[in-house]
Amino acid sequence: MSERDRNDWHGFPLDAAATRALVLAALEEDRAFDDVTTLATIPATATARAVLAARSEGVACGIALAEAAFGAFEHVRVQRRTDDGARLVRGDALLEVTGPARAILQAERVALNYTMRLSGVASLTRRFVDAIAGTGASILDTRKTTPGWRDLEKYAVRCGGGRNHRRDLASMALIKDNHLAAVGGDIARAITAARARLPAGAKVEVEADRFAQVEAAIAAGADVVMLDNMSPDEMRRCVAFVARRATVEASGGVSLATVRTIAETGVDWISVGALTHSAPALDLGLDFE
Repeated sequence: MSERDRNDWHGFPLDAAATRALVLAALEEDRAFDDVTTLATIPATATARAVLAARSEGVACGIALAEAAFGAFEHVRVQRRTDDGARLVRGDALLEVTGPARAILQAERVALNYTMRLSGVASLTRRFVDAIAGTGASILDTRKTTPGWRDLEKYAVRCGGGRNHRRDLASMALIKDNHLAAVGGDIARAITAARARLPAGAKVEVEADRFAQVEAAIAAGADVVMLDNMSPDEMRRCVAFVARRATVEASGGVSLATVRTIAETGVDWISVGALTHSAPALDLGLDFE
């Protein structure tokens, strides 16, 4: 069993049909079935064995997509060597692939694109999670995802031990500065209007950039208060004031250098947009043996 955050694990987000459709579209985009280099230089009868392996430390993610990429070609056999969520060191294998050499080469880039990108998100998330270990805070993602990849990237965050914030604009109400500006800054009015429209059980969150807004949000019954770009001292003051009457989230400019200090203020959640919008791809490679 791979290393995972079992408290917030929901499994791979796509079923087999959706996975295959997504991967086939990527192969078509790459013109993989018309690979002129491979078709010209590799004999149709040539077979090969290749290993998709880590070239640096990180966390595995997206293996099902790599399997589907190789599996889109006839007579290719794929053996999974680890699971999504597993920690990797240099040299660890994710997959072994055997079969027609042409097919392995044609699928290689699509398989790597998926696994490198998603493993990168999982790996960066794990670094943030490790950085705040023992504080009681959780690392959350945001909606700053690649269009069309949201479910995959949020899954990668879970593989890295993080938690998902709202999936989309319909999942909960998050009243931010521009919403408040449009209603004259009236937090109570905004919360009341949001509750009137939300389904039962849905939460209301309010973004606050100063203590007075936190006071107003708590008075109006907000479920979550987001402390936006506050200093650690301001966060501690707000956490003490809220006193568990709502969940307290920290957001804005969070980095690996600052996240531990933020967590130690007592906030419950720390949302990090960089998990999905700035994660570097994990260095993986496919080598013939």
